[in-house]
Amino acid sequence: MHKKSRRGNSHSIRPSTFTANWITYSQQEVEMIIEELAKKGYTPSQIGLVLRDQFGIPLAKPIIGKKIGKVLEEKNLSPKIPEDLFNLIKKAVNLRRHLDEHPKDKTSMRGLIFTESKIRRLSNYYKKVGKLSKDWVYDPNAAKLLVAGSS
Repeated sequence: MHKKSRRGNSHSIRPSTFTANWITYSQQEVEMIIEELAKKGYTPSQIGLVLRDQFGIPLAKPIIGKKIGKVLEEKNLSPKIPEDLFNLIKKAVNLRRHLDEHPKDKTSMRGLIFTESKIRRLSNYYKKVGKLSKDWVYDPNAAKLLVAGSS
């Protein structure tokens, strides 16, 4: 599907036992910050950026012992559609809109095929894991409404 030389390269991994000695926040304080940001409508990755940039917390996991997504699940604040799947759906909606304006753009058509293939594979995984309902199906028209409603 993809060119071998561009995909699948290994990357460096952060040490799992990293603890920053300048952090003065307790576990409960960090969880409260995460909860407040989620109630404001931030996604898990945006919450991580805010923790890093505004609170000086490079990684939440060593402090609270779990990832931001797990904290949101425990407090019933996790999004209905996982963030990575939603971002792929947004990309597919934008590609379809582009193809409506430029129907001869074959490169974008190929990109749309790949993106929708990723959506189907990822949704199958989330159905298997239980993060999506078994009857959830990707529909381009419904996706357009979903993306328009979230913006």
